[in-house]
Amino acid sequence: MKRSTPLWLPATEALELMQVRPQTLYASVSRGRIRAKPDAADPRRSLYHRDDVQRVAARARGRRSVETVASEAIQWGEPVLASAVSTVAEGRLLYRGQDACVLAEQAALEDVAGLLWESTPPRFPASAASAASGNAPLQAGLLALAARAATDLPSRGRSRSVLQAEAAGAIGALADAMLGTTPAAREMPLHMRLATAWRRPRAADDLRRALVLLADHELNASTFAARVTASTGTSMAACLLTGLSTLTGPLHGGASAAVQALMHRASDIGAEAAVREWLAHDRPLAAFGHPLYPGGDARCGALLANIELPPAFEELRGIGERLLGEAANIDFALAALAAVHRLPPGAALTLFALSRTVGWTAHVLEQQATGQLIRPRARYTGPMPGAAEEISEPRFPARARRSSSSRG
Repeated sequence: MKRSTPLWLPATEALELMQVRPQTLYASVSRGRIRAKPDAADPRRSLYHRDDVQRVAARARGRRSVETVASEAIQWGEPVLASAVSTVAEGRLLYRGQDACVLAEQAALEDVAGLLWESTPPRFPASAASAASGNAPLQAGLLALAARAATDLPSRGRSRSVLQAEAAGAIGALADAMLGTTPAAREMPLHMRLATAWRRPRAADDLRRALVLLADHELNASTFAARVTASTGTSMAACLLTGLSTLTGPLHGGASAAVQALMHRASDIGAEAAVREWLAHDRPLAAFGHPLYPGGDARCGALLANIELPPAFEELRGIGERLLGEAANIDFALAALAAVHRLPPGAALTLFALSRTVGWTAHVLEQQATGQLIRPRARYTGPMPGAAEEISEPRFPARARRSSSSRG
């Protein structure tokens, strides 16, 4: 197994890199510029995130150009746009200033939608009774949103209340496509629709909790994609379709599937052997760690609070945290939830998708209110004419001129 540079540094190494006094390091931590977490070997000491330390050190030395700042901003760097929807601060996920983990104790997704949309809690209306599509839930959801995107009106110039109602209808249609519906479903909150569709009534409260915790998460990949789409003034359904398409990637919403694959491997060769195998092949362990939560993903603890983990998951969590030095995250918790309640294949991604549409909608509304088009510039790294070598002949042959006689 190849050795990698430690992600977390002790204070001595951080201070050496930064060439500053301890007070300056502590100030950078308090201002949110450097992530810190307790040292598992000695809780009295702290460890500091290497990338943050290097970034702050480079800035202090004046080595960061405008281009460097911009390129780093899209990779867990400095904030790139203003938003009042959600943030992660001091290890807590906040929805418009309210702790998401506290909300998850009692609130339903519809309540959180009202908070994030700054409206009364919406209903996500189900259509007339219908069976789920013959397609897989994700495929059915993409097709449903694409159909609406092809016919719905652009959002630009339409009122916020109209767009909120349109979003609620689109989310209801998405649930219909992914779950199917019954006459009784028309009056059900979304977590009850999920429990009913999956025939897991005892899972209802855990599903409710998961939906609340997944509703938004600052400016992640799918949310940023939805905001870029929204900035063009296109329809609400088109924005949600963009978000859902981005969410399907294995590095985003599909991460819980990687956790389940790791669990299957652990059942074959043992948890420690499986973790070591993945690390030896340089495969990222999606179940552990999150850049925004150096002290551990708060959503994981909130989701697992009322769930008794199966022994296999307990073992994997302990071994993973010991070998990586990172706590289990929300992807681990979703995989555990699916296992405990024996949810159908793909259930974790279905949960993620239906929940996150609420957050995408909030960001779409916020972006459209600015009236601004998101149009970043690229830093060109290709060749320039004559920059590397003199070109003696044209790359493409010149077109022959047509003589006057060729006109016939």
